[in-house]
Amino acid sequence: MAVKKFNPLTPGLRFRVAVSREELTKGAKPEKSLIAPKKSTGGRNSDGRRTMRYRGGGHKRRYRIIDFKRDKAGVATVQSIQYDPNRSAYIALIQYEADGEKSYIIAPKGVEVGQKVMSGRGVAPENGNCLFLSEVPLGAFVHNVELHPGQGGSLVRSAGTSALMMGREERYAVLKMPSGETRRILLTCRATIGVVSNPDHSLEVMGKAGRMRWKGWRPRNRAVAMNPVDHPMGGGEGRASGGHPRSRKGLKAKGMKTRSRTKASNALIINRRKSGK
Repeated sequence: MAVKKFNPLTPGLRFRVAVSREELTKGAKPEKSLIAPKKSTGGRNSDGRRTMRYRGGGHKRRYRIIDFKRDKAGVATVQSIQYDPNRSAYIALIQYEADGEKSYIIAPKGVEVGQKVMSGRGVAPENGNCLFLSEVPLGAFVHNVELHPGQGGSLVRSAGTSALMMGREERYAVLKMPSGETRRILLTCRATIGVVSNPDHSLEVMGKAGRMRWKGWRPRNRAVAMNPVDHPMGGGEGRASGGHPRSRKGLKAKGMKTRSRTKASNALIINRRKSGK
């Protein structure tokens, strides 16, 4: 994988940095049986009230149904690597040899068309295979990690991320998450071996505001440019700095811990994530 820059033929290309999608299978189209309609919300909830600002418009998308559980045993062959507009990682279309069923999975980095992938007990810890954490070797990188057994992978799914298997404590596995947090997860949870594909996603530069509009993002207004009625940091004579950084609801926005002290999973966290300070 690599990034590519463009000659400044237009203002939008002058600063654009794109990912060269060499991994994707040319000519591959979405599997019709694995796509579903996706309605654009514009940041509104079921009552029609705006719960998320600066969202709206954007290109119409169709949702790809991803198999996060990987609970079907058997050998499957990778048919194609495809782009998914709903996530930063690439997805892989696999087909099981036993009954010919097709499904989408999060594509690991380095997976190739024609490669065999498996899941279940006694599976070799190879790239793309799904194992129980009790069988993942120490020092291995995993992704699509389950938080609760049978729930399906909910952790480490974005482009280029991976969790490190550090050890085992009684009935728990100790994983170092991409955020830097070290936590325990039950050994009966599943995870997929390897690093998530598209690691250069973070290097991409849109180049122009219109590309953000295509993705459904509207222009974002700075808090210090608002009026006092609209934001706690608004108002003031001239170009005021805005005072202490706060959210729209008046809560401190820089470094204030918001995690509940009585949350049940606090006992499973060994080291908190890096604060960035």
